[in-house]
Amino acid sequence: MTSESVSAFPWGLVVAAAVALVLLFKWVNVLREYERGVVFRLGRVLEEPKGPGLVLVLWPIDRIVRISLRTIVEDVPAQDVITRDNVSIKVNAVLYFRVVRPIDAVIHVERFLYATSQLAQTTLRSVLGMVELDQLLAEREQINLRLQEIVDRQTDPWGVKVSLVEVKHVDLPPEMKRAMARQAEAEREKRAKVIHADGEFLAARKLADAAAVMREQPFTLQLRYLQTLMEIASDRMSTVVFPVPVDTLSSFVGPGLRRDGDGAGWRETEEDASAGRHAG
Repeated sequence: MTSESVSAFPWGLVVAAAVALVLLFKWVNVLREYERGVVFRLGRVLEEPKGPGLVLVLWPIDRIVRISLRTIVEDVPAQDVITRDNVSIKVNAVLYFRVVRPIDAVIHVERFLYATSQLAQTTLRSVLGMVELDQLLAEREQINLRLQEIVDRQTDPWGVKVSLVEVKHVDLPPEMKRAMARQAEAEREKRAKVIHADGEFLAARKLADAAAVMREQPFTLQLRYLQTLMEIASDRMSTVVFPVPVDTLSSFVGPGLRRDGDGAGWRETEEDASAGRHAG
């Protein structure tokens, strides 16, 4: 190739095409469905964010900042908290939030992820420091709602919407765990004693009702004796001594016998004895 042919080659066109190709890659941006682009033109932000889809950015005049609109899950590290009743615990939580106004998330705070995480940590310590341990363990939903309201109100100027804050784990000291175990055991014993006392009360009331029925109908007592005897007689390996009222045997005793005054036994009457002698 001669020097004349080299000088005749359109180098300027090649350079222009390369620059145009670079500018094309810089100017054309594709934003996903969950992304928005905040565009700064000569340092001033445009009124509306760009996207999704194909977005034209006039670089180097324009600068674009991509913001994701998906929900972000942030793990709040364990915090040392002293409750209202002076119990030292460690509590961690989980935070769910997303960007709803991309322009505010870019121009009103430097790093909205870091700022939201730090705010959640300080709010967790301050809120849990105003409640007692029993309240923290029993009213978890109310405390979560209170945390969510406070963090959401503080992050609203940043264009961040906090949808949920959940206390994930409460780490108690070992001596507090033992004290709570003893308290739970005492509570169960108290319930057992109350239930047993209620059972005794109901049984005594039923026995009183049964005694009233037996007083009105004396034969029910004899039937109860016989029923108890049948239940005991099922076991043939033991000897059972069962008391029987003497009045029950009166129908089987002869007419010439009557009971002693002290009820110790039976003896023959004088009339029946004389009648027996005359008959002899």
